[in-house]
Order: sequence, then structure tokens, then C-alpha cells
Amino acid sequence: KPSMNNRIFNRCYLLLLHLCALFCLGLLVCLAIVLIVKGGRSINLAFLASATEQFGSSGGILYQIFGSLLLVGTTATITFPIALGFALFKSEWISNRSLQRILEGLLLQMNGIPSIIFGLFGLIFFLNWLNTGLSWFVGSLVLSMMILPTVTLATYHAIHSLPRQYRENAQSLGLDRWQLIWRVILPRGMSGTVSGLFIGLARAIGETAPIMFVATAFSGVDIPRSLQEPVLSLPTHILTLAQHATDPSALQNAWGSSLVLFILVLVFSAIAYLIRTRFQLHY
Repeated sequence: KPSMNNRIFNRCYLLLLHLCALFCLGLLVCLAIVLIVKGGRSINLAFLASATEQFGSSGGILYQIFGSLLLVGTTATITFPIALGFALFKSEWISNRSLQRILEGLLLQMNGIPSIIFGLFGLIFFLNWLNTGLSWFVGSLVLSMMILPTVTLATYHAIHSLPRQYRENAQSLGLDRWQLIWRVILPRGMSGTVSGLFIGLARAIGETAPIMFVATAFSGVDIPRSLQEPVLSLPTHILTLAQHATDPSALQNAWGSSLVLFILVLVFSAIAYLIRTRFQLHY
């Protein structure tokens, strides 16, 4: 039986965890209230459905929303098959435990790299070496590199957490490796991939540094007509408006743009949570 000191320590530790969770939740609620109060005054149909004018001091954020969704949509298309393939390879083909730990450690290290490093890599490799110029597609590639470890780890742990009985029953029925993957592993491991993907997209859509150097312009851009054109995005638009904080109209539009970006991040996070919760209820 645990001693009295251990019980006291466990209760204090649990209380500390609850206090930390409440503190973080309180910060999030305060942030949401400030954004709603300050940014809600700018949100209307004209603001959401019109183009920017006078470098953001007037007009709306139609093309910023479009550019942000285009970037994350392309990022998801690139990241999803690569993360799924790598997680399956790590789970089903690599049997050496040491190599497994090394790969997982590398993914965890990559997951902790600051986003500005990915932006500088994109600037040096794509713009300076390959001379791609500002390109929304290059921005999607850089964002894919940034969130790939997150999605891969989520997919791998979803696959790895499957009960061993699933594999044993499938093998007893005579299923080969590919049949096991298609009929057993993918249907039950897909939720980890999708939820991890939306968590990564929630991070990607709010990033400024990875795309500021390689993919986005600050004004004068609408819908791109090729892969080698820049786009507008909400994070860079907010950055631009924040530099004109002495202009009341620009500052008000910055609050409105921040609220829209905050809502998009919440939507992606909520989708990831719902997918994970629904999977747990089914299995």
C-alpha cells in the first residue's frame, strides 16, 4: 500500500496539474473574449467577401482567407499520403527496435524545430538555389515539411495502438501483409492520421514565418493562376496591419482578421477532436 507521504505527494501533484490546466484554459478564454470584443465589430459580410484596399486599412479579407485555405488545403494533400506511408513503413516493415527508437527520436526532434527555421530553409533552397520566386505551392511544401512529423507520429501511434488480436486474427484467416494493411490497419488507423493532420493544419494556418519569405505578398494579389504566384494570407495580413497600429482603421481590421484566424484554428482543432472521439466510441 502507498505510504501517507506518497498519497500526499500524489494529491498535491494532481492539484498542481488541475491548476495548470485551469490557468491555460483561463488564458484561452481571456484571449477569445478579447478577440470577440475587439474583432467582432469588424466582422460582417462586406469584410469577409471583399478585397483589401489601401494596404488593409479598408476593405475586407476575401483573398487572405482564400490564400490561407489554399495553402493548408495543398499542404494536407501533400502531407497525408507521405505521413501515412512513412508510418506504415515504420510500423510494418521495420522490426529492429533500435532503429524504431532512432526514427521516432528524429521525428520528435523535427517536430520541435522552430517554424522560422523552415522559413529560412525555404528561402535558401527554393528561392536562392532553385529561383522559384514567391510561390504559394512552395509555401505549401514548406508547411508540409513542418507538420509532417506531427502527422506521422499521430498515424504511427494510432496504428501501433491497435490490439494485437486484430493482426493475429487476420493472419489466422490467411491475409497477407497488404491485405492486413488495407482491410485491418488502415480502417482502424485512419482516424489517427486524419486527426493528426487537422492538428497540424491548425498549426500551419496560423504560421507566418514559414510562408512569409517564400509564398505570400502583402498586397496587390488576388487568386493565383499558376503554381509560381504568391498569395495573400491571414497571418501576413495581420502582421502588416500590426505595423500600422497608429491607424485606428488598420488596427480594427487587424483585430477582425485575428478573430477570423482564431475561428479557423478552432475549427481545425475541433474537427481533430471530434474524429478522435468518434473513433474511440466506435472501437
